[in-house]
Amino acid sequence: MLLESKGISLSLERPHVMGILNVTPDSFSDGGSWNRLDLALTHARHMVAEGATLIDIGGESTRPGAPAVSEQEELDRVIPVVEHLARECEVMLSLDTSKAAVMREGCRAGAHLINDVRALQEPGALQAAAEAGVPVCLMHMQGQPRTMQQAPHYEDLLGEVRAFFDERIQACEAAGIVRDRLLLDPGYGFGKNLAHNYQLLACQEQLLDYALPLLVGMSRKSMIGNLLGRPVDERLPGSLACAMIGMQKGARIIRVHDVQATMDALRVAWMTMTGRDFSQK
Repeated sequence: MLLESKGISLSLERPHVMGILNVTPDSFSDGGSWNRLDLALTHARHMVAEGATLIDIGGESTRPGAPAVSEQEELDRVIPVVEHLARECEVMLSLDTSKAAVMREGCRAGAHLINDVRALQEPGALQAAAEAGVPVCLMHMQGQPRTMQQAPHYEDLLGEVRAFFDERIQACEAAGIVRDRLLLDPGYGFGKNLAHNYQLLACQEQLLDYALPLLVGMSRKSMIGNLLGRPVDERLPGSLACAMIGMQKGARIIRVHDVQATMDALRVAWMTMTGRDFSQK
């Protein structure tokens, strides 16, 4: 299986690390760390040097309770970063956005992938993604980011996640987005309590039935902190455990803050599973 966009091709026969680049003042883990252009570019280069083959650039925090960001503000945060990285880095650039205008302008600026926590449900998003012609990651979320953790409830967790993906895949195809351009993200931490997250992780491999690439992001999340009683800056061991389990259960793109540590853990696990090492390039 290949992930291809604008001349960049990634073989999904092996795992890949997606480095998180939040150019926001209020993301739950690293808000304010990279919201200046020079700092963002330096951090992106560092993650690429550590082995990231994708960089996920986000200009709006989706943590519970985060305030909304205007379209123009998100564009101002994201577009300069995309433009600079597209000129200098031979990695896949992902846009972490739900706004149609950001999708359009970001892809014009050089982004290769749209990563939407709202699964193209915002006004104009389906059309913008179809026109951009790049791969799209659809994430499952119950509710909306600002309220999603207020008593999430499921009668059939996996069944409801699958029903959501069924509907969104159908909507994408109806809008002209080719199915084999889609990726799926189970949405750990989005409209799920502690038990829901680990129940879904335990059966994640059942989502491979879609024959679409799986992307997972559990890095530093509250599903780790609440289980272990650790603050955000002490969640690396738990994050690595989640990354390894996610990979073993079929995910081939692992979205993380700590690229080098995750690369090391993935390479050891992959060597054990397959007898092969994989290059950091």
